[in-house]
Amino acid sequence: MSTPIRVVVADDQPLIRSGLRVLLETEDGFEMCGEAADGAEALARVRECRPDVLLLDVRMPGVDGLTALETLTADPDLAATRVLVLTTFDLDEYVHRALVAGAAGFLLKDSDPATLLRALEVVHAGEALLAPSVTRRLIADVVRRGALRRPARALTVLTAREREVLGLVGRGATNGEIAAELVISPATARTHVGRLLVKLDARDRVQLVVIAHEAGLVGP
Repeated sequence: MSTPIRVVVADDQPLIRSGLRVLLETEDGFEMCGEAADGAEALARVRECRPDVLLLDVRMPGVDGLTALETLTADPDLAATRVLVLTTFDLDEYVHRALVAGAAGFLLKDSDPATLLRALEVVHAGEALLAPSVTRRLIADVVRRGALRRPARALTVLTAREREVLGLVGRGATNGEIAAELVISPATARTHVGRLLVKLDARDRVQLVVIAHEAGLVGP
């Protein structure tokens, strides 16, 4: 039996936390190892149980979600925890800063249970949660604002194959999908993505998506 994905839920609404607890405790392959009502509690729970994923509300009283996210991603000891941000998708500056700070993905608060569970699996696997129907708007707006602007010359360090891979990452392709598209092994796809992260000084896969859009490697 595989090890369950361990999750901390941070949301200031008790009803949402309760519903997520029931879902995660009754679904095979998941374990809720902590919950929090604000960012300070979220960081404390993460330090206590070192979850695989932190499901983090954007707006909370006291220490907000963005501050907690920035603190977490700046701490090497907590780097193994991936952050999935809960949002109403207002496309405000708060959400843009969350992406730049290193959020692994975004989940709408009105998502159904199956979408939530799939999102946790995707983020846990090291992929970016980039649902085309919602995240494309966010990415396009981040590019318009120039939040992660890379000079065009930065892409000159990439090989032709790495540019292909970056374009596929920009379209939200997983490593498996990249491998199938380019007729390479998933391990080789992972290697290419890893090299892109290093060469482009990107924090994670989400930032690679933004860079791909900025570079014009993703069509309309």
